[in-house]
Amino acid sequence: MPATLGDAEVEAYSRDGVIRIRQFFNHETISEIRGEVERYTQEALPFQEKLDCTFEADGSTIRNLWRLEQHSNYFRLLTERQEVSNVVGKLIPGDAVLVGLETFNKPARIGSRVPLHQDNAYFCRTPPDVLTLWIAIDPVTVENGAVYYLKGSHRLGMLPTKPSGTAGNSIGLAQPPETPEAEQFCCTLRAGDLAIHHCQTIHHSKPNHSEQSRLGLVMVFRSAQAETDPALMEDYQATKKLG
Repeated sequence: MPATLGDAEVEAYSRDGVIRIRQFFNHETISEIRGEVERYTQEALPFQEKLDCTFEADGSTIRNLWRLEQHSNYFRLLTERQEVSNVVGKLIPGDAVLVGLETFNKPARIGSRVPLHQDNAYFCRTPPDVLTLWIAIDPVTVENGAVYYLKGSHRLGMLPTKPSGTAGNSIGLAQPPETPEAEQFCCTLRAGDLAIHHCQTIHHSKPNHSEQSRLGLVMVFRSAQAETDPALMEDYQATKKLG
């Protein structure tokens, strides 16, 4: 794993709004993370607020765990590791602030889709200096729900939204760009690999009908100068009410 990103990766992120980094975390760290997710789910989650977890349509299988950094010292310290700081520091202007740490579980056979969306529809920040580190805990394949990105779409600005009807990803694009799937970046990953995307990069994933789970750990960081945008927040609240 590189100690930091090189000029080529920084340029690609600026141009495409998404990059993939191989072997960001080693197998030992991935094993630790998996164990901590399981421990938190079994020992701590039953005592947390309902808003800290989203379930799949069956009402019992976990889809997302939210705000893990607030409930687990292990996960809070994970966001402060040097390799994380090195990467974020290359892509976020000024001081970086942790927004949150969460899981996207995509369980085998029943993992739900994620509609085409831009993350800043939820974050509502201006300037849009916010990024997501998407760390593969399980291998990510086409079959188990890899994320598809529309490269360069972060330069389109924020697009109109509508309710998606998907718990955990309730806001989608009202009129998604008509980019053929073959022209989208299908971000397959090995365990320990990392995808980084800008908060305005359009992305989505399909349901997981395979026999393999697709657990991902997500860290979101913003620039300290990225403030709440009143217009985006108004759109967010209006879309939530419609849903």
